[in-house]
Amino acid sequence: MKTSDFYFDLPKELIAQDPLSDRSSSRLLRLDRKSGDIEHRHFIDILDYLNKGDLLVLNNTKVIPARLIGVKEETGANVEVFLLKRLSDNTWETLVKPGKKLKPGAKVSFGDGLLKAEILETLEDGGRIVKFVYEGIFEEILDRLGEMPLPPYITHKLEDKNRYQTVYAKYEGSVAAPTAGLHFTNELLEKVKDKGVDIAYVTLHVGLGTFRPVKASEVTEHVMHSERYIITQETADKINSTKKNGGRVICVGTTSVRTLESAANDDGIVPAKEDDTAIFIYPGYKFKVLDGLITNFHLPESTLVMLVSAFAGRENVLNAYNKAVEEKYRFFSFGDAMIII
Repeated sequence: MKTSDFYFDLPKELIAQDPLSDRSSSRLLRLDRKSGDIEHRHFIDILDYLNKGDLLVLNNTKVIPARLIGVKEETGANVEVFLLKRLSDNTWETLVKPGKKLKPGAKVSFGDGLLKAEILETLEDGGRIVKFVYEGIFEEILDRLGEMPLPPYITHKLEDKNRYQTVYAKYEGSVAAPTAGLHFTNELLEKVKDKGVDIAYVTLHVGLGTFRPVKASEVTEHVMHSERYIITQETADKINSTKKNGGRVICVGTTSVRTLESAANDDGIVPAKEDDTAIFIYPGYKFKVLDGLITNFHLPESTLVMLVSAFAGRENVLNAYNKAVEEKYRFFSFGDAMIII
């Protein structure tokens, strides 16, 4: 299976640069995973595709302002430190720019010394282990100095940090938003509940791997980065009872899918669990839990397009994407949505 099998032509002007003023006003493409039939609606119409007894699974991770701009203490040169994963209270795995200036022993100052850092180690992939020094609470300092880590294809400045968070974001740890959830408002979620659809939350902290392209020509040669996930007992019980009672488990976003499919036993039972996952889902994968998916429109040749193709069929998905291009849907993080059922 070739990575090029998942290519489609996407005009740059269809990449959404700004969020809509109303989260739920984006467009919605409905794809029938069996027939390939397509409908064009708006996200507020999502209620028409949800049935009493269904379960909506949302990822309640919260994005941290992971991009720090500072100066190298010895030279005053401008540098960037991008937080990836917390290793201990004061130590993080990071990416740095420019790498040549930040070798082990280098020291960086942020916010006129409010936060300082020392480069401890260079990793095989070019990342750095960094130790931070500060007074007070790290999260408060980060919120003051850090910038939201928007994907590289978004070039506009985000005026409101909260627009790159879901309204139900709770547990900090992601460097990218679970973007399918950005379409939901609190009011829409209440309407979902009023229809008899239950809601459950998982936590998967999204890593930078979500931005990284597939460079291997063969799909099976690509290696996914590991991400941490948590499924509570309450969520596990809701998922298992929904399946037992004949309801559908509908995931909001590929991160929710990867969480459930990583944790599920071979018989489809989902336990309460906390673990790391590097699951890579592409066509040929047999889903154990997923019955429906709400997702955004993804990058050509990305692991996300491959996951969606595994669920709905590559030809169906690429046809839907080509139709979305024709209809000038907005793509990627701040773009429109699709529901696959």
